[in-house]
Amino acid sequence: MKTENLPQITGFADLLLDAVCAVDQSGRFVYASAACERIFGYTPDEMIGRLMIDMVAPEDRARTLEEAREVMSGKERVGFENRYVRKDGRLVHIMWSARWSDTDQLRIAVARDVTRRKRTEAIQAAVYAISEAAQVAEDAQALYRTIYHIVRPLVPADNFALALRDEQTGALIYPWYMEGARRIMAPRPRSLGQLFNQVYDNRAALRLDNLSPTAPLAADMAGLPLAWLGVPLLSNKGALGVLAVMRTDGTAFDDDEEEVLQFISTQISMAIEHKEMQMRLQRQAQYDDLTGLPNRALLGDRLEMAIARAQRDGRVLALLYLDLDKFKMVNDLWGHAAGDGLLQEVARRLQKCVRRADTVARLSGDEFVVLLENFEPRSLEETVQKIAFAVSQPVLIEGHVHPLRVSIGVALYPEHGLDARQLLKHADGAMYQCKRGGGCAVTR
Repeated sequence: MKTENLPQITGFADLLLDAVCAVDQSGRFVYASAACERIFGYTPDEMIGRLMIDMVAPEDRARTLEEAREVMSGKERVGFENRYVRKDGRLVHIMWSARWSDTDQLRIAVARDVTRRKRTEAIQAAVYAISEAAQVAEDAQALYRTIYHIVRPLVPADNFALALRDEQTGALIYPWYMEGARRIMAPRPRSLGQLFNQVYDNRAALRLDNLSPTAPLAADMAGLPLAWLGVPLLSNKGALGVLAVMRTDGTAFDDDEEEVLQFISTQISMAIEHKEMQMRLQRQAQYDDLTGLPNRALLGDRLEMAIARAQRDGRVLALLYLDLDKFKMVNDLWGHAAGDGLLQEVARRLQKCVRRADTVARLSGDEFVVLLENFEPRSLEETVQKIAFAVSQPVLIEGHVHPLRVSIGVALYPEHGLDARQLLKHADGAMYQCKRGGGCAVTR
């Protein structure tokens, strides 16, 4: 390429904040203004002679080549955006204006760094997406999965972790920890846990390139090209946990990435708190506070679904209605705290007697219901007797052995009813018939 064919732009172009480039027919840079070094990390001399496409992010190369062909065919272009890989390995977002000069046989282009604008747009989109996920995620795990997919494009990293404070132990647990494409239970090497604890305890962001690692941490990481960045998840109630990312290719996290992670950590904290509140309210609406068993409302939902399955599969289901005889005596003699303890013990005994697929519910007071599905009809009597025997064992209360008596009524689908109301009514009536007969017995 003859340098005299280069447009007379060099002196003026070097004063511009935007980069000015010229690329020949073969796709090689023949001119780069001074601003190129700020945007791309390469000096103008380093860029001249390089293939333009080699600097483009691999994912954007195909459409960039297509765009170059359009410009070389005579189409002027304003506002084309793609990504380049800087000399330091970081991605930079570029908006181009370009045209083809037939006279000089050059593609002349002006490049503007729009990385900050793109980052701001991505952060805004992420904030909205996290807020939406807090509303629609089915459960906490679904929320964590969504957060992972939202954060990953903003701060690319091999590993991603959410560490949350366990309310019971006060220690950090890891409900979501991605190591590459795999879910794992805890950080590896184990001493990485020290970084999580340091971020949590200090309530401050931490990067692996700006800390003084302890001897065990340094030993574990010897020879590993790790870059680690963690930020605290803060709320009005204090620290919820830590959000952390890690790279294993040696590429360090920069100030912009730390700023991004800190910014969205606030929204993530709010989302986690909202989901936890939703789950608490849902549990309060569906479970008994004292025993932790499903309540009447949840039992009704499960019974309706069980009836639908039994009808579809031509199966039998059983509904057991249990009432503790003379329970009021416990409250009168030893107080309501003792009565609560007795009900909790009965709940534990009932759960031990049935399979995990079965439902044990507390309706109110000392009334319980057991829903049995997918069982052999000939084994029903044995199961009911097993429950009656387990529940009727004496209970130690306030140093006194208190005998228990239970009355159980049984209803079968479809023999005793075709819907939930009919089955509950039949089982309740059978239980009262049992109670009138002296209790501690079973009847259908």
